[in-house]
Amino acid sequence: MKKLLFNIVLIAGIAFTSVSCDRSLDEVNVDSSRISDPIAAKLLVPIQYNLASLNYMRANDFTFDIMQVSLDFPNEGNSLSRYYITENTGAGFWNNSYKWLMQIQDMKRAAERDNDPNYLAISMVLNAWIYSNLTDTYGDVPFSEASKLDDGISQPKFDRQKDIYIKLLDDLKVANALFVTTKPLNGSDLFYKAETDANGILNWKKFCNSLSLRLLTRILSKNGEVNVYQRIQEIVSDPTTYPLFQSNNDTAKLDISGVSPLLPPITRPQDFTTGRAASEFFVETLKSNNDPRMSMFFSQAKNLSNVNIGYKGAPSGYQFGTVFNYQPSNMNQNLAKASLKILIYPYAELQFILSELAFKGIIQGSAQTYYENGVKAIIEQWGATVPANYFSNTNVAYNGTLQRIMLQKYVALFFVDQQQWFEKRRTGFPVLPNNGGLLNNGNLPQRLMYPPNPKILNTDSYQNAVQQMGGDDINIKVWWNK
Repeated sequence: MKKLLFNIVLIAGIAFTSVSCDRSLDEVNVDSSRISDPIAAKLLVPIQYNLASLNYMRANDFTFDIMQVSLDFPNEGNSLSRYYITENTGAGFWNNSYKWLMQIQDMKRAAERDNDPNYLAISMVLNAWIYSNLTDTYGDVPFSEASKLDDGISQPKFDRQKDIYIKLLDDLKVANALFVTTKPLNGSDLFYKAETDANGILNWKKFCNSLSLRLLTRILSKNGEVNVYQRIQEIVSDPTTYPLFQSNNDTAKLDISGVSPLLPPITRPQDFTTGRAASEFFVETLKSNNDPRMSMFFSQAKNLSNVNIGYKGAPSGYQFGTVFNYQPSNMNQNLAKASLKILIYPYAELQFILSELAFKGIIQGSAQTYYENGVKAIIEQWGATVPANYFSNTNVAYNGTLQRIMLQKYVALFFVDQQQWFEKRRTGFPVLPNNGGLLNNGNLPQRLMYPPNPKILNTDSYQNAVQQMGGDDINIKVWWNK
């Protein structure tokens, strides 16, 4: 099944170690993939590839279902698209994130040892990227004491999300100041080719500050508790000190060539579409936009005589017993084939962030201009051409509402790890339909339950976390959403 196929390429001799519940905590924390005397330049490529692949698969396996991009089809049983969540739903994401966070820590230590500011700054950016995804998925997670078995900490505490955010934002500010844009890396860089590209380190710096704005926008409701607005204005008002993405050329992404070791995360393209249909909501959203990427994203639906009938998805969470008189559109298999781009943080996302901030009066500028920049950028990011009259379509034209901004941001975040889900939880948009078969009383899950490993292997810290979170339940809201 597509949910189980995850081809992790082993780069630079780094092997994958699984985590089993019948092992002791000390055994679990002995990572045989770690290099005894690490060199930062040798660690970056495997970290980039494996984390990009992990997040690509997270979009494919989780976000597509819960955010009505696609669904298991046909399916009359419990499924993610019906909001059926178990403690194992995020187990692989948790285990693999912490595995590679340990490698990031090794890279950071090596950079500190060798007095290399660029690798040190990059390690801090990567750390913030992965930890923000973890805490936005679960809430409170091991952070300040995580990945410190070498220091004798085998049962790390779960830090409060507020404290995690404050530290990540502070780290990103420090990282921005560390980058030396005139000094190339002395090893390969899959995101920006900073070993040869003269703008490579500058692009890392742009990624750093754009990531800060992602995190600051996520916690807008906590302004006052954290100096959110001040930090946003500090970044936006000083592009010399805090450069941001300026075009699609700056997008943080990983190009998958199809040449080993840069192979697609899904081994067989047919597995990408097996037992799946495109969701009606996502298909109809793009159709109403007259989006030029329809054929890039979807196959055509067919009637019972196997004749194409255009683009028509299946309703996510459809009512049990529904009979279909057509074979719905599916996702395009090319989305799983090389060559492809794994989007880490697209330039378009930043434009929608700026649009929202301008809409809310937090920054100066035209919310409409930022919005239109975002819409255009993501279409072009996928290699399509924006029609000349695109914004004359009333379904696409900026209408002065947050709902419109967030709907198009939802489209722009297609295949960007779990960002669609995080933004839906934060803003309530886009409004997803309940087609009669949703579980959890039709309520979108607000977080994932902690997976089995921390429950079994770090019981006291887990129980403390559950108490401070208010429960280990999918309907518990995380700090920034309370």
